[in-house]
Amino acid sequence: MDTIIFDVDDTLYDQALSFHHTFRKMFEGSFTYEEIDQIYKVSRKYSEILFDQSEAGEISEFDWQTGRIIAACKNFDIPIDTKKAAAFHEAYVDEQQNIAMFEEIEELLDLLYKQGKQLAILTNGEEQHQKRKIEQLKLNKWIPVENIFISGTLGHAKPKKEVFQIIEEKLQLDRTKTVYIGDSFEKDVLGAKQVGWHAIWMNHRKRELPVDAPFKPDQEVFSAKELLGLFV
Repeated sequence: MDTIIFDVDDTLYDQALSFHHTFRKMFEGSFTYEEIDQIYKVSRKYSEILFDQSEAGEISEFDWQTGRIIAACKNFDIPIDTKKAAAFHEAYVDEQQNIAMFEEIEELLDLLYKQGKQLAILTNGEEQHQKRKIEQLKLNKWIPVENIFISGTLGHAKPKKEVFQIIEEKLQLDRTKTVYIGDSFEKDVLGAKQVGWHAIWMNHRKRELPVDAPFKPDQEVFSAKELLGLFV
C-alpha cells in the first residue's frame, strides 16, 4: 500500500478511558468497570445515530452531544437531565485532553513514515474539537496538516462517498493502493470499501460483523498489536 489513512477516535487511542473517567466523576454509585463499559458502548451507538442526524440538519450539535449520554442512561434506568448531560459533555471534552496513543500505533506510524508512505487522517466531528485531539496525540510528527481531514471542515462526513472522493482528489492517491483503518464498521469499513479502497477493521471492541453487510473488511484485527503485525 502506498497510502495509509487512519481514523482517530477509538482507533489511535482508547476512547473508553475518557468516558470511564468522566462517568465516575459525574455519577455516584458503585458501578463496575463492566457496567460502565456497557454504557459506553451504548452511548457510542447513539452517538453515531445522532451525529448523522446533526450532519443532516435534523437536530442541533448540542442535541447530539447531550442526546447520546441521555439515551444511553435511559437504557440503563440512570437518571439524567439535559443540564447534567451538558455538564457530562464538557467534562468528557476536558478528559480527552489526557488521551494517549496506543504504543503500537506510535510504532506503526514511525515505521510507515520511515518507509515513505503517504499518511493521512480522516475523522468525523467538529473541527476544533477534533483538532485538539490531533494536537494532543502529536499526529503532525508523522502527518502534515494538509493531510488531516475533519468532517466538520469538509462539509461531508463518513460514510458518505463525497468525503472519500475529496481526499482522493486532494492526495492524488491510487485507490487500489490505499488502505483506511478505523474502528467503526459502518462509518469506516463500508465508507472506504464503497469507493474501492482497502479497509482494515480495528475491531478491538469485538463487535459482530453485520450479516447483511454489502462489503467485508480486507483484514480485521482485535488490538493495536495485531494491527502493527500486519505491517511488520
